[in-house]
Amino acid sequence: MTNLGDMEDDASLMDDLMFSRRGDYSNDALRVVYDADSDGSDIEFRSESGDDYIIELYSRVGVQCHNLQKGTNFKFKSWEMFRIHVSSSDQLYITLEATDPATGSVFSFQTVLFDYRRRSSLGVRTFWLNLTSRIEPLRNERMDNVWDEDTVHELYKGPMPKWFSHDALALDSKKYYVVPESELHDNDWLQLLMEVAFFSKADRCLDAYLPLELNSVVVETFEDKPRDKLMAINAIYYLSYKCCVDPCSTPLAGNHLAIIRKTMDGKPGHMSLEVALTTTEDDD
Repeated sequence: MTNLGDMEDDASLMDDLMFSRRGDYSNDALRVVYDADSDGSDIEFRSESGDDYIIELYSRVGVQCHNLQKGTNFKFKSWEMFRIHVSSSDQLYITLEATDPATGSVFSFQTVLFDYRRRSSLGVRTFWLNLTSRIEPLRNERMDNVWDEDTVHELYKGPMPKWFSHDALALDSKKYYVVPESELHDNDWLQLLMEVAFFSKADRCLDAYLPLELNSVVVETFEDKPRDKLMAINAIYYLSYKCCVDPCSTPLAGNHLAIIRKTMDGKPGHMSLEVALTTTEDDD
């Protein structure tokens, strides 16, 4: 199993970012390592069961980033360890196990993800930036942490869009793609986007998965073919979904809308996910 040493070597390259974790960890699972040459510390967590939901979400984003870029169909199995570099810049490095359904193999996978949280000026509720998704890296492999903004189309920059109008959908069917109902429920990518949206809606306070069901998805992108639209490099996803639990158990039960902007700059392992504020959240 590859340890986090390879990814730790990249820590000094990072810009100032913010990460916030939730969940309970036993003292046996936590190790703090102080670095005399830095202004902070490294906090390492090891998992006995690998079932912490929030770390699972971060891990699955990394795996799906690899799938989208490499055309693979890897599945998240469990996370084993993650390290947060705590200083003016908080950096999350995750080692996990993934599987390849085509071969049945289980292998070590690493991902690096940063959480900017809310950017209200741009209408963003949650902003995650994935910078590395890789299998058993070479010892001297370095992480490219520079996001190439110039490669991203202007449509995917600046403030988050509002919900599309029915007139726009009717007049520009080439730009908007309505995902067929038959593709809604067995698509790992759409399932992950829905969970990320709900995690954001829940103010990042989910300790476990709640049953969710997609009602509809519309994709806004410049890609031409339907399949390319769904898995586009850059796209805006308009999701309608339902939290299928007893309304008495949580105020989050019922129907929700979400807008997620996903961009890639063309570099391996690089992917950005932004979840828009709702009208109510925008007034907070």
